[in-house]
Amino acid sequence: MAQLITPEEVESRLKNSEKLHLIDVREIDEWESGHIKEAVSLPLSELAERYEELDKNAPLIMVCRSGNRSGKACDFLEAQGYNVTNMTGGMLAWQGEVALG
Repeated sequence: MAQLITPEEVESRLKNSEKLHLIDVREIDEWESGHIKEAVSLPLSELAERYEELDKNAPLIMVCRSGNRSGKACDFLEAQGYNVTNMTGGMLAWQGEVALG
């Protein structure tokens, strides 16, 4: 079972200039409509083919729309030996700054 982090904790850590590895697993159209500036896009539909692009030594925070798909991504990555945390509530709960495009 993956660890959990709230959007508020993520925002607070970013404001404290912490270097976080945020992975947004929403599809590209969702990403372009608004995402956390520090996140990188890796759609869940591509995760099985591309997960090795991720740093296995870094703690990863997975983000999606509501927390469901990122939870599935966490389960998959955890099985591959990654250190993952799911952002609860996803972008629906995110109150911080949003980047477009």
